Amino acid sequence: MGQTILIAGAGHAGGCAAAMLRQLGWQDGITLIGDEPYVPYQRPPLSKAWLTGDESADSVVLRPAGFYAAAGIALRLGTHVTGIDRAARTVTLSDGDLLAYDTLILALGARPRRLPVPGAALELRSIADADRLKAVIRPGGRLAIVGGGFIGLEVAASARALGADVTIIEREDRVLARVACPVMSDFFHTRHQARGVRIVSGAQVAALEGTGGDVSGVRLSDGQVIGCDSVLAATGAVPNDETARAAGLSCDNGIIVDLAARTEDPAIFAIGDCTRRPLPLYGRMGRLESVPNALEQARQAAGLICGKPPPAPEVPWFWSDQYDLSLQIAGLPFDATEVVLRGDLEAGRFALFHLAADGAVQAVEAVNAATEFMGGRRIILRRKQLTRTRIEDMSVSMQELAA
Repeated sequence: MGQTILIAGAGHAGGCAAAMLRQLGWQDGITLIGDEPYVPYQRPPLSKAWLTGDESADSVVLRPAGFYAAAGIALRLGTHVTGIDRAARTVTLSDGDLLAYDTLILALGARPRRLPVPGAALELRSIADADRLKAVIRPGGRLAIVGGGFIGLEVAASARALGADVTIIEREDRVLARVACPVMSDFFHTRHQARGVRIVSGAQVAALEGTGGDVSGVRLSDGQVIGCDSVLAATGAVPNDETARAAGLSCDNGIIVDLAARTEDPAIFAIGDCTRRPLPLYGRMGRLESVPNALEQARQAAGLICGKPPPAPEVPWFWSDQYDLSLQIAGLPFDATEVVLRGDLEAGRFALFHLAADGAVQAVEAVNAATEFMGGRRIILRRKQLTRTRIEDMSVSMQELAA
């Protein structure tokens, strides 16, 4: 009798893990379990092209629906894992079914952090969420976005393209405070304001106001009310690690895994947004919410399960598209003591290099500068040291810097 792999979660991580197992030669059973009624799809377009109508359901799926049957991957959609019996190696589903596994891959993802205030706000994590948001964004409509991170700014750009009035309400004193440096925050703040977005920073939401289920405003802690017709909560995400925690697996803001995506249980792996993983380049643990991380961990798990050599280590990276601006970030600025500008900030084509005290490049934030981003990834992986003078000198090519 063959070995059965169950994958709990049919998002980007889970869908890619299933496909990679087949690509690496796994011949036995694979069952992919997902709580949405859709085959695995890409989530990044939901805050951008999906809202503006430039993406359809067919264009965002990772693979056509027919791929799974052809590859012998069983789909259990519209249900999710509610419990894990590690001793019996079984999982219980929300529809009451009990499934046995030899290997379990947890790709449980993350969920939007709820606003801890009275009133209802829209969220953005799924196609259904995006469709609800799309229905309320219209010319002249007033959208308030609570949170000035990637999702908040991307939705703001999409909503402005559709003619809506947009106000961003950010708790910190600048947008992108948790993901980018102050120079980058100021750049995007200015660009959004130039497009007509109002940004209120250093603001705490006290309540959402309205009657009969219809929102009419966001009341701030200082008493100010931001008038609106709809509110999007874009205040970050919380890892879905409760089921793993209940099964006795170690969790700390995510399911703890090693560099092969293994939990402490040799029969259970975890991948994607639900994990807290080693960051060997930086000598610490962290939780990465990104498609590249989901793909990397899917490769790690599938490779070990299939007895293949481990994949080469990767530099964490992230991206965000807003208007005509492509923001790409390589690495994480841990222990950086200096930020060096390369390129033309005013022209909107530049990169910010984050250097440690010894000159090692820890991270690179690039806007419309793909060459600097790609070169930065190679430099970070090699732990190369650079000087401010050499980075700033545009007569020195990125190929030379990365050599």
